[in-house]
Amino acid sequence: MTNNMQDETKFKKVDDSRILISELMLPSNSNFNGKIHGGYILNLMDQIAFACASKHSKTYCVTASVDTVDFLNPIEIGELVTMKASINYVGNTSMVVGIRVEAENIRTGEIKHCNSSYFTMVAKDDEGNSVEVPGLIINDKQGVRRFLKCLKRNDMKRLRRKEFKEKDFSPNDYLHILEAYKVKVAIP
Repeated sequence: MTNNMQDETKFKKVDDSRILISELMLPSNSNFNGKIHGGYILNLMDQIAFACASKHSKTYCVTASVDTVDFLNPIEIGELVTMKASINYVGNTSMVVGIRVEAENIRTGEIKHCNSSYFTMVAKDDEGNSVEVPGLIINDKQGVRRFLKCLKRNDMKRLRRKEFKEKDFSPNDYLHILEAYKVKVAIP
């Protein structure tokens, strides 16, 4: 095997695992308010994250975490929802799949951004053990920005876990911060 062929198995382009799905939103997927249920959208997002991560890693993948699920605009019955997924970051056994959700009014052509989220997926073998994933070939400015944003989010998560680690946490160090919020602390 030549070095170039070995590189191709160790690294993959973002475009090689990009996924796009579209689905018409039906009344059966609506909530009591007549909008598409957020849980249904999350289910679709988990499916596309799985497909994207599995395509990149060539293995079964599981969802490890979901970051930043903000429902920006409601999705209406009859709109065409399109989800775009790509690998934004790879670690040793994990990948962050960025997902953008858009809804299109198929009568007017109006498209609205409804959600962007980040799913951390972990590659698994047939025995359920985590396995190494290929690296990522980034070939544009947007890819570099996305990878760096993932690094920052990972750093922030690590700092939050460290700062608020249960055994080391002392609420007294933070009570002054809570004074500005609508909360009453009643610790004996």
